[in-house]
Amino acid sequence: MTIYNFSAGPAVLPKAVLQQAQAEMLDWHGSGMSVMEMSHRGKEYMGIQAQAEADLRELMSIPSSYKVLFLQGGATQQFAMIPLNLLRGKLSADYVNTGEWSKKAIGEAKKFCNVNVAANNADRNCTYVPAFDSWKLDKDAAYVHYTPNETIGGVEFGWVPDTGDMPLVADMSSNILSRSVDVRKFGLIYAGAQKNIGPAGLTIVIVRDDLVGHSDPRLPTMLDYKTHAENDSMYNTPPTYGIYMAGLIFQWLKKSGGIGAMERTNITKANLLYGAIDSSNGFYVCPVNRADRSRMNVPFTLKDAALDGDFLKQAEARGLLQLKGHRSVGGMRASIYNAMPLAGVQTLVNFMSEFSRSKG
Repeated sequence: MTIYNFSAGPAVLPKAVLQQAQAEMLDWHGSGMSVMEMSHRGKEYMGIQAQAEADLRELMSIPSSYKVLFLQGGATQQFAMIPLNLLRGKLSADYVNTGEWSKKAIGEAKKFCNVNVAANNADRNCTYVPAFDSWKLDKDAAYVHYTPNETIGGVEFGWVPDTGDMPLVADMSSNILSRSVDVRKFGLIYAGAQKNIGPAGLTIVIVRDDLVGHSDPRLPTMLDYKTHAENDSMYNTPPTYGIYMAGLIFQWLKKSGGIGAMERTNITKANLLYGAIDSSNGFYVCPVNRADRSRMNVPFTLKDAALDGDFLKQAEARGLLQLKGHRSVGGMRASIYNAMPLAGVQTLVNFMSEFSRSKG
């Protein structure tokens, strides 16, 4: 039986990448060492990290005027690092609230500055993206922060806000590398690795050069982007194995046709799953506004919550794992990141159809 892991993160990784990592586990390219054993200052590992950065730059067309940082602490640590580095003497920042991860970023930023919530979708239980013409931006804000994809609520922006000269900051933890984006529209992009990049423990920050180096001199050394930019992400020992795995993912993406090809596949997968939900005559319901549905995280409920346990039990027996929704929203959630094959989504859709017929 084939197992399909629909976990929101840590999430499924490409089988080919896991097999390559397995083959190289004890001896990386004849070095006699596992990557986990290598000195981060040795030529072998430094080559691995340099190649990973080069491949990411190629995949996302990252301009030379942006730094790529490989950091630790998760995307959650960036909730504090961003205001600490990007306020640049200003007293406020704009934030857009579209769900649980936006709320966490807002809560952390409030410790360091005045937060203007420029747009908020709480009036409809965080199930839509507020139209840009409704945003109330503060002209004196240091930057605008938003979450392009809300992992828990399944709300995703299908567009990039145009904030003019004000730096746009995006938490792309759950949709980075899944769709084409113009990096030049952003001041800073950050993403935890454990969804589309690799194992947990690595965080990637892509930051425009002119936004680096303006932090308060009292800022702890490890929280200053300048520290990591000036030391090629090696001020201290970086998460070496996580970076190695990310590099394998980047190579897999390139072999798969790049981000454009992956985006087309993601659209097909999402359409297949949402189609099954919408054609179920109300047996399954997705609460998210249709135009704002995530391609990565698909939440849905059953017509009778009493069926949830049976649904999960039967799904697991079919090899369909981690479908239980987040505790804050309940129901089900299928995360269909880049590494989830189309066959996995088709298997889920077939099961959903059989289950609704048997219980409807």
